[in-house]
Amino acid sequence: MSTLPTGKDGKDGTERKKVTLLTLREKRKQGVPITMVTAYDYPSAVAGERAGIDILLVGDSLAMVVLGYENTLQVDMDDMLLFASAVRRGAAHPFLVGDMPFLSYQADRAEAVRNAGRFLREAGMDAVKLEGGSEMAPTVEAIVRAGIPVMGHIGLTPQSASMLGGFRVQGKTAESARQLLDDARALQEAGCFSLVLESVPARVAQWITEQLEMPTIGIGAGKGCSGQVLVYHDLVGMFDRFTPKFVKRYAETHATLVQALAAYKDDVEAGRFPADEHTYAIDDAEWQKLAHAKMGFAP
Repeated sequence: MSTLPTGKDGKDGTERKKVTLLTLREKRKQGVPITMVTAYDYPSAVAGERAGIDILLVGDSLAMVVLGYENTLQVDMDDMLLFASAVRRGAAHPFLVGDMPFLSYQADRAEAVRNAGRFLREAGMDAVKLEGGSEMAPTVEAIVRAGIPVMGHIGLTPQSASMLGGFRVQGKTAESARQLLDDARALQEAGCFSLVLESVPARVAQWITEQLEMPTIGIGAGKGCSGQVLVYHDLVGMFDRFTPKFVKRYAETHATLVQALAAYKDDVEAGRFPADEHTYAIDDAEWQKLAHAKMGFAP
């Protein structure tokens, strides 16, 4: 049976400490890369915990990789809180970030603060993430003022991909790169503790990172960021609909699962499963009692 992590880091047996905002700032200051992975349920959270990942992001990408939608717009606060709560139950040490879903923060600033607070109060998250640049700075400021840490997200922002002309690399011109830097600075000034840079040219992402005090987390943005993030299902090869250019697969879990299920099917149909070692026994004396109970059959 699965159990919660023991507190050991799984490498040298030393006690792990909870990752905090201070931890992330120190890593940025010392130039130690930050690791971040998405997690959507208890098993993926336990895996991230035991691997020693710094940040687990309950991303709205679950709409695509878990629920099978075509984009990230289909999940709401109730969906995100359900999955975030499961992640919290599986991870004690990583810094936990809840992704604010589409229309949970864009329309009304007060509603944005309330929804951000629900991630902390109801789901046990440590912070929230929201998409957008300078236009989101006042919203970020309001959430931070309420005592809720905020991670920003610029570059390719999936919730507004249609406004960007699809899932396209951002910051490929001098003008657009400068705008990304302006957005990053505005979010930092508004109080963001970190910033995701998605699908940005490597040199641009490094340039932006060098201009900031807060750590940047890259996804498709090169190694010049303060850390990296990948979608769990992409990383372990569980999502086979498409694979972005920036993804490195470290396993082919989907193929392994299909093979296991096919082998199970074959064993059942061939009568190889269940075998004796998979079944329970009844004591012979008890079994014989059935023969004398006149229950209509002879054991």
